[in-house]
Parts: sequence; C-alpha cells; structure tokens
Amino acid sequence: MPSHSLFDQVTHGSLGNKIFDILRDRILNDEYEHGQKLNELALANELKISRTPIREALKQLELEGLVESIPNKGVYVKGFSPRDIDDMFEIRLALEGLAIQLAIDRMDEVHLAKIKDVFELMEFYTGKNEQDKINDLNILYHETIYQATQSQYFEQLLKDVHYYVSVTSRHSITQPERLETALKEHRAILHAIMAGDKEQAKETIQKHIRKTQVLVRKYYAQKNKK
Repeated sequence: MPSHSLFDQVTHGSLGNKIFDILRDRILNDEYEHGQKLNELALANELKISRTPIREALKQLELEGLVESIPNKGVYVKGFSPRDIDDMFEIRLALEGLAIQLAIDRMDEVHLAKIKDVFELMEFYTGKNEQDKINDLNILYHETIYQATQSQYFEQLLKDVHYYVSVTSRHSITQPERLETALKEHRAILHAIMAGDKEQAKETIQKHIRKTQVLVRKYYAQKNKK
C-alpha cells in the first residue's frame, strides 16, 4: 500500500464512514455501473489506505442496499431499483408534508430569513442556468425548512431520506424548462410559508415532490432502455 494517504489524519472509525460516503456518491452519481464489481485491493490502492476501512464501507453499503456481496465472487453494485426510488419519494411526500406544517408552527424570523435567502440564490442561479449550483441550493432549501421545525429528530430523519432523493432528483433539472418550473414551485412554497397557510404549504410542497417524482421516473425509464 502506498505510504502517503489523504486520510492519514482521519481516525479509524471515521475513515470507514468517509470511504462509505465516497463510494456511495460514486454509485449514486453513476460513476460505477450496475453490476460492476468493486475490488477491495484496487480501491485500497486508489485511495492509499488499508483494506480494512474499504471492507467496512462495503458492508455499510450492503446494509443500505447499494451493493450485493456474493460469496466466493465479490461485491457488486446494485444501485436503486425503480421501486426503491418510488418508495423514497412516498416517504418524503408524507414526512415533508408534515414537516412544513410543523415548521410554520415553529417558524421564527431567523429561519424564515434563511429560507428567503436560499430562494433568492436559486433565482439568481436559475437565471444563469447553473444546474449543479441549483441542485445544491435545492437540497439546502428543503433542509432549511427541516431546520425550521426546530426538531433535531425530524431534521435528521428527513436529511437521510432527502439525501437519496436529491441525488436521483438532480436528473430532473436537466430536462427542458424544469429549472423555471421548479423555481415557480419553490416560490409558491415560500409564499405559503410566509402566509402561515399550513394546508396550502403542504399541498404545494407535495405537488412539487410529485412532479419531481414523475420526471425522475421518466429519466430512469429512458436510461434503462439503453
């Protein structure tokens, strides 16, 4: 194994988590193909670390359902099935509808100002058609709403779900006119929050999630035909 690693200062326990994050992002961003074998030794050489944290990360990925370990053969990429993606959206639909109502009940000026600031940035970068930046801001926009619930449990629960949804959802903004329509949907969500209209906020954010789900389904359907 090479002597110098970018992870030299990382403790053993957190190293496995760091490698998990790296490999998970690669799988979800299609850097690894479905069915591709992940070789422990090759990964250890690439990342300049021992095989132990690689092995730990692969076990964690298997628990997440992103890889499959086949005895005497190795570890292979699974990714998400269409049903997995639909399940994530259904969970997000229910939780986020509840979260935005709770956020309105507990909203203070600081959290509202943060939501407004993120939306203004979304407007700016939509005008510049910067898709990667908008995807990051989309994640931040929803996470800022979660933070406004002022519930650590709710915020963490939603972040876990939203991470996977946001990675798959990034494909939706590459479709024609989606940047502008998504901006309109986020504006409508903000207006409902500012009006303190919990029912309208719930309806608006759930419509936004549904529209994204349809576009993500379309993307993966086309991808699977290739």
